[in-house]
Amino acid sequence: MTLKAVLFDFNGVIINDEGIHLQLIDEILLQENLRPSPQDVRDYCLGKSDRTCLVDLLKSRGRFVNEDNLSRMIARKSELYRLKLEELPKLPIYPGLEDLIFKIRLAQLPMGIVSGALHSEVELVLTRAELLPYFSVIVAGDDIKVSKPEPDGYLLAVERLNQQYPELKARSIDCLAIEDTFTGIEAAKRAGMQVVGVANTYPFHMIQRQANWAVDYLNDLELERVQEVYAALAPS
Repeated sequence: MTLKAVLFDFNGVIINDEGIHLQLIDEILLQENLRPSPQDVRDYCLGKSDRTCLVDLLKSRGRFVNEDNLSRMIARKSELYRLKLEELPKLPIYPGLEDLIFKIRLAQLPMGIVSGALHSEVELVLTRAELLPYFSVIVAGDDIKVSKPEPDGYLLAVERLNQQYPELKARSIDCLAIEDTFTGIEAAKRAGMQVVGVANTYPFHMIQRQANWAVDYLNDLELERVQEVYAALAPS
């Protein structure tokens, strides 16, 4: 077995914006005449798409949401997110990301994004951070019908990698996922991938229990050691 690709989560791994998202969810709830609960928002939203987050949150408050209203809320939140980022003189990209991208590019491994964020939000951040050319595949929340912890996003990313690189012949077990939430780790594992957990959202000791590897910072990941593990797992 050979490591053939690296797939990144987005919010909480690429950009430190989960606080912004949680704040915007609170604003949406207030506009719907509902009192925000920080714990509920974290429980229902971390690692999940806006669609799943809002549906579950509103259901927990006894609210039924039709598709038109849901689409309106998602669009409103996305616009607020864009405006929030425009206010920032510098995007809160996680330290160590560029170093890790350099290591992966040196190893000639394609990279992708698998996120519950909207495609427009992912491209907005990657373009402004001058990182978009490095990611061959983006699977976003509006590309799939279900959210993490379902594995669909990761499975679609592998399919798209193989479409873009027919010679790659990657399987899920040939790909490494990088996640920061338990929901994301579960999704990648259910897709059949090994996972690096980065301690951006939860403490290191908690991430370590869930992921195959755990790091405090992205540039702590020793890619060569990971490649050695993949090679050792190859059938004899």
